Amino acid sequence: MASLAEVRVEEAEPMENETQARPEELRLLEALLFASNEPLDTATLAKRMPDGVDVKAALEQLQADYASRGVNLVRVANKWTFRTAGDLAWLMTRESTETRRLSRAAIEVLAIIAYHQPVTRAEIEEIRGVVTSKGTLDVLLETGWIKPRGRRKTPGRPLTFGTTEDFLSQFTLEQLGDLPGLEELKGTGLLDSRLPTGFSVPTPSDDPALREDEDPLEPGEDLDLALAPAVEPETPPEGSNQGGEGGSEE
Repeated sequence: MASLAEVRVEEAEPMENETQARPEELRLLEALLFASNEPLDTATLAKRMPDGVDVKAALEQLQADYASRGVNLVRVANKWTFRTAGDLAWLMTRESTETRRLSRAAIEVLAIIAYHQPVTRAEIEEIRGVVTSKGTLDVLLETGWIKPRGRRKTPGRPLTFGTTEDFLSQFTLEQLGDLPGLEELKGTGLLDSRLPTGFSVPTPSDDPALREDEDPLEPGEDLDLALAPAVEPETPPEGSNQGGEGGSEE
């Protein structure tokens, strides 16, 4: 039979633990963790808690209290934070598809860059027969489908443009050589079957190296590309044939 002293010790232990993690102290700890934008370590929490509180024991009790809730108290790199319960993480996943329709002008410019890269803005305008606005190139740059490659070794050192890996991913291409050729484009109706004699579609190269007529971009160079301001509506370059494919961008 246990002595009276042993009974008193057994009764005192739960009372002692209860004192170390009083409800008010747990509330303080809970508030600190919820208010913090980042995980907190035990030492940081202890500085903000009343003297004499066993912060480690309180954290373990708080962790147990939240174990079955929608958020759990977890330890990350020896720091404590609240996180959505693992089995409910799917609730925080939000999928959205944003459809952005490219203008005809942007599609034409993208196609020219894809097939003729590396190509400058002036070369794009020469092929299209119409001045290309800054906005058109900006849209394509924002999509991440094109990028500046370097600078042409000609007066003014204009930027050269090429496509990116995101372009290949977007159009499910393994390499640029998988772009449709002349006959495929005719078959899809994207090109008139009655084309001028000698008309051809170039085969782009997948070699990312700069060409002999390109200089690399300088480190830290400001790529607010200094493109000419938008022209609305766009007009054909001087000497172009307005009756042909040239004209204003749409």
